[in-house]
Amino acid sequence: MSERKEPLTVFHCDLDNTLIYSWKHEIGEEKVCVEVYEGREISFMTTRSSALLRQVRERTVFVPTTTRTKEQYERIRLETAADGPQYALVCNGGVLLRDGEELPDWYGESLRRIEKSREELAEAQRRLQKDGDRCFEVRNIRDLFLFTKSVRPRETAERLRAFRGRSSVNVFTNGNKVYAVPEGLDKGTALARFREYIHADRVLAAGDSEFDLPMLAAADEAFAPAALFDRHPIGKQVQKIGQGVFSDGMLHMVLSGLSIRGKDGSAPYPDRKTEYGAE
Repeated sequence: MSERKEPLTVFHCDLDNTLIYSWKHEIGEEKVCVEVYEGREISFMTTRSSALLRQVRERTVFVPTTTRTKEQYERIRLETAADGPQYALVCNGGVLLRDGEELPDWYGESLRRIEKSREELAEAQRRLQKDGDRCFEVRNIRDLFLFTKSVRPRETAERLRAFRGRSSVNVFTNGNKVYAVPEGLDKGTALARFREYIHADRVLAAGDSEFDLPMLAAADEAFAPAALFDRHPIGKQVQKIGQGVFSDGMLHMVLSGLSIRGKDGSAPYPDRKTEYGAE
């Protein structure tokens, strides 16, 4: 790799409810459609966030980092540039895309990292298939993790946790969705791997859910909505965005930090207050 004149900053950003929002989520009238599925407009981004993201992309390596599959990710058009992001981490970080193509070595390493969980993941799949509250098929996502839906997701998750004992598989819920995810397949691990892969000098991150906590913890600076702070302990390097549409405030803070970065690459986020309620 050629010598760089400026520090390389990477920005890992979750998608759903961090950068883009479903049609059910109120984000105001000034918005653009970023996802169409079966002829329906289902996800949107505020026009302000779209403009801010264009500026952020000019100063960072922007890496969408999502639990979505490759196929689900490819439905999204962020309208920030004609060519789209060069890199994306999908399947909770288990698959790395470069210019839209999967990198086989990355995926192979992801499988190796969760090998110890293979037997337990298979047992979790059998139990989910028998679960009486399940209302959706059990999907094995690329041999990496499991996904389904339940009419009583908390109860389904608790039953799944009960059999595990000392487990290497974590169980998460998000709305009516239930996930079984091996240790080592998380966004924090993916961030660390990508930092090494691209030789990043500084890494920023933003996310809104339990899936994003490892990524927020592994970043040099990170951003999360106030609601996430209410539910989970979060490190001091994570800034709380408490007002307005989260993506607007988060991208404003990211761009502000990039603009006032010091010579050593640091950005004094903890000292700044904005209209978005950052703390």
